[in-house]
Amino acid sequence: MAVLSLENVFVRKYDSVVLSDVSWFVEPGQNWAIIGQNGSGKTILLDIIAGKWPVWKGKVQYNDSRPLREFIELVSNDYSFNRIVSAGAEYYQQRFHAYEAERAPTLRAILTDQLKPVGTIDDNSVQLPPSKIKTENLERITSLLSLTHLLDHPFVTLSNGETRRMLLAKSLLKNPKVLLLDNAFSGLDVHSREVLRNALGELSATGVTVIMATTSTEIPLCITHVLELNAGQIERTSLIQDFRKQETVPHSLPKPEAAKLLHFGQPVFTDFGNALNLRNINVKYGEEQILRGVSWKIKKGEKWALSGANGSGKSTLLSIITADNPQRFANDFDLFDKKRGGVGASIWDIKQQIGHVSPELHLYFPRNTTVFKTIASGFFDATGVFFKKLTDIQIERVHEVAELLHVHDLIEKDFSQLSKGQQRLVLLARALVKNPPLLILDEPCQGLDTEAIEYFKSVVDAICESRQRTLIYVSHYPHEIPSCVTHFFKLEKGKVVNQ
Repeated sequence: MAVLSLENVFVRKYDSVVLSDVSWFVEPGQNWAIIGQNGSGKTILLDIIAGKWPVWKGKVQYNDSRPLREFIELVSNDYSFNRIVSAGAEYYQQRFHAYEAERAPTLRAILTDQLKPVGTIDDNSVQLPPSKIKTENLERITSLLSLTHLLDHPFVTLSNGETRRMLLAKSLLKNPKVLLLDNAFSGLDVHSREVLRNALGELSATGVTVIMATTSTEIPLCITHVLELNAGQIERTSLIQDFRKQETVPHSLPKPEAAKLLHFGQPVFTDFGNALNLRNINVKYGEEQILRGVSWKIKKGEKWALSGANGSGKSTLLSIITADNPQRFANDFDLFDKKRGGVGASIWDIKQQIGHVSPELHLYFPRNTTVFKTIASGFFDATGVFFKKLTDIQIERVHEVAELLHVHDLIEKDFSQLSKGQQRLVLLARALVKNPPLLILDEPCQGLDTEAIEYFKSVVDAICESRQRTLIYVSHYPHEIPSCVTHFFKLEKGKVVNQ
């Protein structure tokens, strides 16, 4: 009997049909990769299997009489998996505040369900029942995912990649029969991707059924079958060996129109010699040193790639530049030739000159706003809500950049109605809308399909042809770095190792 089956399933999400006539059977011993373009229905298909979203028509059946939560685990790509952790992750800049680390639960507390009520002083006044998680199981799972050394770290201080491994560990400790993964490799460095591939191989060998939404380039060896979605319908299913033999011609998005890019040719503000000059930057949380004497000078018009393993300090370094880290006041640096704390160097003066996107911004961005307002909020460095009236030029710019990134047909939809990949494209549009002199793109291609990545790189290359535009680009994947990048800066354990 099939582990699970879908028969003629139709799914509505808000006012749209997002899955149509899906019939699919997962047999014992099979592990599936679900692939498809952004918006094709990969995430909603996982949500249906996990019981997170209702079926409009059709039937979903399981070879297990227990409640779904007892044998199926969905590893989401955000904090929605856990209400307590979600409550602890409150706002975008949280991980950069030292006092937040003092009140946030540790990784060990989250994994063992030893979480005291929010606001509880860390003393013995609140006694928790013993954890149901066995010590040997905790050690096995954290070792499997290279998390043992982080067990006593506050979870809000974890890097994006470390947080993703934490989510997986939380699910694995429940010993699921079926493991669902949504873009699990996104945001992981080379080592972490290898750790995940090995972990999935070990799990599948123990009889766990693995079903993962992923890209065609990130299919681990344990996968036996591939399901391809196109616009909410199954295009084909195949054995993994047959899939790898297929001669696929990738669908190419049209190249960005030169006429539209003329509007982005010259940044609004260019009266500076150095975009930034960081001198001996140090950041410390308690006894943990995150950045150690980092110096970095970027001249106007230079294009840099910033690299380093998960937890090396990349996001913390960028938070100094974007004025999101309170420890910027304890460090010495210039931005746009203005000394930190000097005249014209307020937070908003700085942010006005920077277009920024990051996994953290995506995680905390409000969902209950339209795509139009999301993009327009980039003019004011707001998170989706602003109270200023847009000028006619600004309104025109919102539409232009939406067309440039192929999200204009989504302009009136709520941000929450979009797929994760579509949301990322909208946030990229938000970063570009004010035509800033400095673009900081922190893992901008997370969640994008192959075609969208190639198109976005062509957009970045085109708008960075200007010698007035400065770029800092972060990615764990060399193939995601645009060809305009000519300088490289690498961090390792908070120190500069290559420049």
